[in-house]
Amino acid sequence: MTPSSGAEWVRAFAPASVANVAIGFDILGFSVDAIGDLVGVRKTPGRGVVIRAIRGIAGELPVEPRKNTAGQAVLAMLEATEAPFGVEMEIEKGIPLSSGLGGSAASAVAAVVAVNALLDQPRSKLELLKFAMQGEAVASGSLHVDNIAASLFGGLVLTVGIDHPRVKQIPVPHGLRAVIVHPHLFLSTREARAILKGTVELSDFVWQTANLAGFISGCYTNDLDMLRESFHDVVIEPQRQALISGFTDVRRAAIAQGAVGCSISGAGPTVFAWVPEERAQAVSDSMSAEFAAHSIEVDRWIVPIDSSGARLSA
Repeated sequence: MTPSSGAEWVRAFAPASVANVAIGFDILGFSVDAIGDLVGVRKTPGRGVVIRAIRGIAGELPVEPRKNTAGQAVLAMLEATEAPFGVEMEIEKGIPLSSGLGGSAASAVAAVVAVNALLDQPRSKLELLKFAMQGEAVASGSLHVDNIAASLFGGLVLTVGIDHPRVKQIPVPHGLRAVIVHPHLFLSTREARAILKGTVELSDFVWQTANLAGFISGCYTNDLDMLRESFHDVVIEPQRQALISGFTDVRRAAIAQGAVGCSISGAGPTVFAWVPEERAQAVSDSMSAEFAAHSIEVDRWIVPIDSSGARLSA
């Protein structure tokens, strides 16, 4: 990003993220530091927000601030902080649109982190989370924080609550890596949320709750067997898997090659797996091969799960 000359620009990077992590719908997420969005901001004498440019792999994104996740997040921030200035903004998109990798969240997070550096009294990460939530709602149609919290804080993050969110970073067992495979398919978050049932069977609720408890316990105790047994989404994945061509074959291949678990990243279509480091390349290759068998090209990454969150950038 090379913004135009004038007042000093501040830039921030926010990583992609995997939401839900199979068993934590809307409450669990982890950062994917291999890709992300970069937002540059500077003060203007007038009030409000102006988005000067959106570059990178952006597609058609609105420059009207209230229709843009980064723009709306900053508007909410400027209003809440009663900032005596406006903001000019440029966005560099590094996350594919509608990929299930938290692109809308990353833009909002990078924007509020950058603007925070302009304030005389910077706000806490928890306050930044709330501002970014207002931006994320523009894209998804609802307030949820799993992508935002992971992108902002980094690593594996549990977030409880919406009006008064509590954020807890969860330790990740040593030696695990995340395999991220993004098929070249288009799947909007709104579409993926629209197909979900409004009720859950009691037996599924109990099963999913047990899996979530077992997963978090396994993370804290480095128990890979517990993780493996708990890494099963019995509520959301069964409803969404039909939207991703080849998903069941991809998941089966990942498990056969040694993955601890494999599921849909956020709303999809990206698929992720947690894998012992020595098996990561084999799992990545097998997942990609299954998508190829369905004539689907992919992008893929092998990344640490416990990675950095959003930060200022040169």
